[in-house]
Amino acid sequence: MSAEAMPLSVLDLSPVPSGTRPSEALHETLELARTAEAAGYHRFWLAEHHNIPSVASSTPEVMIAAVASATSAIRVGSGGIMLPNHSPLKVAETFRVLGGLYPDRIDLGLGRAPGTDQRTALALRRSREALGADDFTEQYAELRAYVDGFPAGHPFEPITAQPSDVPLPPIWILGSSTYGGQAAAALGTGFAYAGHFGTLDPAGVISAYKTNYRRFEHDGEPRAILALAAIVAETEERAQQLARANALSMLRLRSGRPGPLPSPEEAAEYPWSEAEEAAVEEWAGLVSVGTPDQVAADLRRRANSAGADELIITTNIHNPAERRHSFQLLAEAWSLKPR
Repeated sequence: MSAEAMPLSVLDLSPVPSGTRPSEALHETLELARTAEAAGYHRFWLAEHHNIPSVASSTPEVMIAAVASATSAIRVGSGGIMLPNHSPLKVAETFRVLGGLYPDRIDLGLGRAPGTDQRTALALRRSREALGADDFTEQYAELRAYVDGFPAGHPFEPITAQPSDVPLPPIWILGSSTYGGQAAAALGTGFAYAGHFGTLDPAGVISAYKTNYRRFEHDGEPRAILALAAIVAETEERAQQLARANALSMLRLRSGRPGPLPSPEEAAEYPWSEAEEAAVEEWAGLVSVGTPDQVAADLRRRANSAGADELIITTNIHNPAERRHSFQLLAEAWSLKPR
C-alpha cells in the first residue's frame, strides 16, 4: 500500500500535563477522540500503563467504552490490553460486551509486557510466579477458547464468554521486539510494532511477521501497524519547543524520575547536563517533529521503509488544545477526508 493511501490512526495515553489534575487527562482523551474522528483518522487506541504520573491510561477497557460512546464511526480499541495483568476469561467477556455495544467498531490489541514496574505488576497480578513466566501464548489460547471452545475434557470446557452471540473483535498483538511479530505471525493476528520507543529496525520485524504469517479460520491476511511519535506545529520553531518538553518528559521517565508532562517553558528553564543532552539527541530520531508537510513527509518515508499497512500516531504536548491542533494539522497534510 502506498503511504499516500495509508490509513492514519491515533494512539492515546491520556498524558497528564504539569499543573493539572490527572483526571482532566481522561476528559481530554474524549475531546481528542472527537477531533480525530472529525479529521478522518481511522482508529483511536487507548494504552495500558500503571503507576506512571505522566499518563492516566490505566484502564483502557473503560476508556474504550467512553470513547466509543462519545464518537460514532471511528474504530476504538486497546493499544493494548497487557494480557499478563488480566484473566483471559475477563478479557474475552469485556471485549465481547464492547463488541455487542459497538458492533464492527472495536479492536482488541494485546501486549505481553506489564506496562509498569515489577512491584506494580506484582500488585496487579497477585502472583510472584507469573512475573517470570512467559506464558503469553497459553494465555492467548485460553482467551480464544472461551469464544471458539475448549477441547473435550478440558476443565474449562463448560465456560463460554458472554454474550455468546458476539465474535471477538479483530485481534492485534503489540510488540517492541522480534517476539511480538513472531507471536502475531504464529497466532495469525494483526501486528502493531511500537516504533515510538522500539529500537529495532521495523522493516525487518514487519517483514519477518508477514513472511511467517499463519492463516487461521478466524483471521485474514497479515496486517501491520507501525506506531510512531509525532509533534506538529504551524512553525518549525514552535514544533521544536514542544519536542523539547517531550524530551524532558522522556528523560525523567527513563532515569526513574517520572512526573507530569512538562511545558515548553519548563523545558527551556531546565538545567540540562551534557549527558542529558546526549541522551536526548540519541532519542531524537524516535519522534517526527516539524511543520505539517515536514512531518507528513517523514512519516511517509518511515512507513514506506518499514512496509507498514497503517500508521498509528502518539503525540505528547502539554497544552491539550495544541495537542489536538497537532493531529488536525497532520490530518490535513496527510489528506485525510474529514467526517
